[in-house]
Amino acid sequence: MRVQQLVYIAAAEPDPTAPVPSAPPVPPGPGETCRNWGLVCCSGQSDGTDEATTSPILVGPRQHAHSITGHSRLRPSLSALYIQREPEPAVSSQLAHRSLATNQPDRVRTSSSFVAGSAPCAAMEQEEARAPLLQPQPRGGAGETAAAGGTKAGRARRAAVEWWVESKKLWNIVGPAIFQRIALYGINVVTQAFIGHLGDLELAAFSIASTVVAGFNFGFLLGMASALETLCGQAFGAKKHHMLGVYLQRSWIVLLIFAAGLTPTYIFMEPLLLLIGQSPELSRLAGRMSIWLIPQHFAMAMLLPLTRFLQSQLKNWITAVTAGAALAVHVVVTYLLVQYFQLGIVGAVAAADMSWWLVVLGQLVYVVGGWCPLSWKGFSMEAFNDFWDFIKLSSASGVMLCLENWYYRVLVLLTGYLKNAEIAVDALSICQTINGWEMMIPFGFLAATGVRVSNELGAGSGKGARFAIIVSITTSVVIGLVFWFLILYFDDRIALLFTSSEVVLAAVHKLSVLLAFTILLNSVQPVLSGVAIGSGWQALVAYVNVGTYYLIGVPLGIILGWPLHLGVGGIWSGMIGGTAVQTVILAYLTVKCDWDEEAKIASTRMQKWAADLK
Repeated sequence: MRVQQLVYIAAAEPDPTAPVPSAPPVPPGPGETCRNWGLVCCSGQSDGTDEATTSPILVGPRQHAHSITGHSRLRPSLSALYIQREPEPAVSSQLAHRSLATNQPDRVRTSSSFVAGSAPCAAMEQEEARAPLLQPQPRGGAGETAAAGGTKAGRARRAAVEWWVESKKLWNIVGPAIFQRIALYGINVVTQAFIGHLGDLELAAFSIASTVVAGFNFGFLLGMASALETLCGQAFGAKKHHMLGVYLQRSWIVLLIFAAGLTPTYIFMEPLLLLIGQSPELSRLAGRMSIWLIPQHFAMAMLLPLTRFLQSQLKNWITAVTAGAALAVHVVVTYLLVQYFQLGIVGAVAAADMSWWLVVLGQLVYVVGGWCPLSWKGFSMEAFNDFWDFIKLSSASGVMLCLENWYYRVLVLLTGYLKNAEIAVDALSICQTINGWEMMIPFGFLAATGVRVSNELGAGSGKGARFAIIVSITTSVVIGLVFWFLILYFDDRIALLFTSSEVVLAAVHKLSVLLAFTILLNSVQPVLSGVAIGSGWQALVAYVNVGTYYLIGVPLGIILGWPLHLGVGGIWSGMIGGTAVQTVILAYLTVKCDWDEEAKIASTRMQKWAADLK
């Protein structure tokens, strides 16, 4: 805190014989005579703590004015400042206010005269004509009680304002992230709808190609791109903007290398399906579709880092606009290729490829076209620095999210081995479709939480990261409770959107409670995964996912489904148990985490990698 000026206040009955002490004297206590003391109020800036200032700032004569410089705990509320009067000639009975800096009479300089950057103390100026400047208050009196109440009210208002500010920051990311995911998901839904009108075999082939092969690869690439979310978010918070462009290029290189390594899963799709016992017709058609999905595969490797690069800088609207525009174009182009030009499944898949690349080009032009001047400095060979460390973080991220992405796909696979599997799979597919659409909201919170936590840690604010987590989890849980109630209320009636079969509706009725609690649990678990991404815990969470999902959830589901004869409900219940255990572990890690230490770790990482770029 820096002193700019000192306010001098002369009392009505000055004592010119009062000696000037050699050291700042002790101020009078409550109720004592304030003969040689003037009183002025000032406001200061909080140091982020909730503790009130319990003692006034003591300043003696001018030679002791330095005492104020050591006081750093001013709250943003009125505080008393005692200033000892120097000997002066007598003045009139009216209060004479004089600034030592300007010598202007009849004026009190408040707040800004003492603390740089603080707001004027208007309340003091308004009350000075009506109340004595020094009015003793008995200890525990009405004035003290009112001050205590005002402090509590002020804390409540400040907490509400902080919550509102953090919520605005959160929703500025969540809203566009949800919209983008829905739009990209809508591209595949539109493609599936057009292919479904071509025939059942075509629909089954596209479902296998897009869900099994493309779904697996998308989950892995999505996880690898989350490493960029960690690093770009922390670099942006630390205001090392030039590092973001280098991280983006590094992520492109890593993801394109891994995308090339995963390409054989598309090329050899047909023999793989034949190996696991699928029909030759289905295997041949699915293999053909897989080849046409390769351009989309590489588009994902380019798009996922771009999206995280922009999200970490809070440029979220461009991600939503490009995805929405691509979806609109996709509907028109798919109709033309499939219905007008009669290109069939090839036309539908080619339209999807084109739409994904349209999103990539839109965001790429925005980045390299000059709209990110601080973070994009052009292509650089510095992208190859610390390459191995980046690969390790990206690989851990890929494993972490891929294990999550594949977990509930195992549920569908296991259900296919039950008796009367057709009805069970139909009911489960309806439930998973509903859950998939609702999951776009938690996935939006996953992205937003990762960005907010990484930004705060990069800025060195462990407290800010903790507060962002609290706001994000609370908001997501409230939304989850709304959907939980809606699912329980509508029960199997929500399945009427997909089927009119009484048998399937009855099966959905039995699964609706599990669907409701899955949605409720998913309102917490993805947010905690976002915390892990923002903090760089991907490797640790990958081990947690292996243990809870595949060593607890899947075996428990198998036991409940077959030996205990609970069917699809038992399998699903067991897998919910695995997710619950994982959520509890991540919640424990989050609560017990020393966020100030995490901020130091992030700062050290930024300094190290920034030094390597020089």
